[in-house]
This record gives sequence, structure tokens and C-alpha cells, in this order.
Amino acid sequence: MTEMVYGSAPMRVGEPILPRWWRTIDKWTLSCVFILFGIGLLLGLAASPPLAEKNHFTDLFHYVKRQAFFGGVGLVVMIGITMMDPARVRRVAVVGFGIAMLSLLLLPFFGTDFGKGATRWFSLGFASVQPSEFLKPAFVITAAWLMAAAHEIGGPPGRMYSFLLASFIVILLALQPDFGQASLILFAWGVMYFVSGAPLTLLVGIAGLVVAGGTFAYHNSEHFARRIDGFLNPTIDPTTQIGYATNAIREGGIFGVGVGEGTVKWSLPDAHTDFIIAVAAEEYGLILVGIIIALYATITVRSLWRLLRERDPFIRLAGTGLACAFGIQAFINMGVAVRLLPAKGMTLPFVSYGGSSVIASGIALGALLAFTRTRPQGEIGDILIRRGR
Repeated sequence: MTEMVYGSAPMRVGEPILPRWWRTIDKWTLSCVFILFGIGLLLGLAASPPLAEKNHFTDLFHYVKRQAFFGGVGLVVMIGITMMDPARVRRVAVVGFGIAMLSLLLLPFFGTDFGKGATRWFSLGFASVQPSEFLKPAFVITAAWLMAAAHEIGGPPGRMYSFLLASFIVILLALQPDFGQASLILFAWGVMYFVSGAPLTLLVGIAGLVVAGGTFAYHNSEHFARRIDGFLNPTIDPTTQIGYATNAIREGGIFGVGVGEGTVKWSLPDAHTDFIIAVAAEEYGLILVGIIIALYATITVRSLWRLLRERDPFIRLAGTGLACAFGIQAFINMGVAVRLLPAKGMTLPFVSYGGSSVIASGIALGALLAFTRTRPQGEIGDILIRRGR
């Protein structure tokens, strides 16, 4: 009866690793990830030649090849992580969190802004690394571990520790400034905190602190104020990135202007990264945009649905945080392009160009797929006994 209700998959004695992995993995989510990456390469074929020409590369598909390479690395890492058990994923994430935090602390001294006004990257010459991209999945899993520990009898005040950790990270990111990643970290933490059983009044109080922090940032950060003012302005400057993006989406209509016929990629500096959805909308129309939205929604909703039957608090919290962070990042990226949200400088997972982004997305989805694999849940009494020991 337990198996019928909770969908458990009993371990088959002597079953090889690959057949067991294939039987327990969420194949729909895995397929959606590969389709998104394929769409990213397709859009890269349109968006990268103008950038390659601008940077004087003889190979017009230089950036597409780089995206294929880094994406291949990200997918291999993702598959490798999906084969780990949750305890091993947690251990790797905690170590990775320590490394990412150290990298974030060193950014002001050794980082670069590449002329974008925010010190977010380490330049390695042949490539660049953005620590905050790797910090996100590592933080979510570490915070979930702390919150789950608070459920144990005699456990530490994990919720408070996770809040202090999230606050420290948000402050570090805001100082870069990187308000987009800061808001994403805070959102993921808030979702996990709510799922872990936090009182609603406390969450309302934290929301009030966020509003107060945003007001302070508006009056003390020219970078933040400029983006908010641009968003609230009822008129759109057609020579800005938002102006180019909204015009491209309008021109694309339902069916698009045709493959390779779009012009926005020649005007938008970030057409291959933050505004890749504008390229998709102009050349392929609302049809492709709808497919992309459906793919992100499928990954997020299916993951949350599979987590509903999970009894382990750590797996449930970590999986929920990863799924919601993944979904909200995609929503923010597309929301900025259609002017529903202020400009954030956030990539579209698996679709936008960027080595750090696609590898970090592979890590996040690998962990999420590992947490949502079908596994024997055991009797609820067994779990309670383990907690009491």
C-alpha cells in the first residue's frame, strides 16, 4: 500500500547502476533540459555572429562553439550529480558553498567588471568565472540542510543560521552591485523557510525589511536607482536595450520574421545573454516563446509535484528551493525583456550564452533530479525512530 500511495521504487538486488538510474530518474524533466539546451544553441547561431564580428573573430560561430563546449560540460556534470545519493549531493554542495563564498569574498580584490559597472567575475584570460552563479545551488542545499536539522530533536537553530547566512550573502551581492542574484537568493531562502514551517507573520516582517532595504538602495545606489527609474518611466527610449527588445518582440508577432531575418541581434549588446528571448521572439515568434515557457514550467511543476511525496525534510526543502529558484530565474529574465520587471542582468538557464551560467545550471538541475528520483520512502514510523535516536 505504501508503494501505491507514495510511488516508491524498491531496490532490486544486484541491479546495475545505469538501469536503476534510468528507472528512477524523472525523464520528462531530463528531456526538457536537453531541449532547452538545444534551443539555446539554435538561438546562438542567430545571436552570436554579430558579437563575433564586433570582437573581430574570423569564425562567426566562435561563441556558439564555446556555448556547445561549456554546455556539454554542464550536461555531463548534471548527469554525474543525478547518479549521486542525496547525502553525497549534500556533502559536495557544502564544500562547494565554502569555495563559492571564499571566491565571493575575494571578488573586490581580484575581480573585474568587464566595463559593466559591477565586479562579478574573475577573468582567467581564456574564460571568466562568476562565483554567484555557483553559489546559488550550493547555498540552497546548505540552507536546506540547516533548516532540516532544526526539525531534529535537540537539533541546532538551523532556521536562524540560514537567515544569517542568507543576509550576509545578500549584502555581499548588493555591494557588487548584483541585486538580481541577491533577490534570487533571498527568494529561494524565503520559499524554503515557508515550506519548513515558518510563521507567516515572520515572513511578512522579513518582507518589510526587504522593502526597507530596497528603499535604502534606491537612495544610495545610482546603479539601482537608474534601473528602477527606467522601469517606472511610462515612455521607452527606443535606443536602450529594453527599447530594442520590446520592439523585436512586437515585430516577431506569432510566427516571427523568419530564421536569420531578425535585426535586434545587431543592436542589442546582450542579445546572446540577458535578452536572448528577444531574438527568439523576433525570428521565431510567439510559438517558440510559448514552447520555452512550457519547458520551464514543466521542469518546475513536475519537480515540485514529485517532491510532494518526499518524506525526508532535507530533500523536500532542497528540492523545493532549487526548483523555485530555477523557475523564478527564467521568469525574471523573460519578464525583464517584456518590461514586466526592472532590468536585472540575469541569464535564461541553459539558453543564454555563458559558461558559468550553463555549468551552474547543470549543477542545480543535477541536484534537483537527484532529489526527485523515485526511491523507497520507508514507513513513517521508521523515520520518526531515526529522528529520536
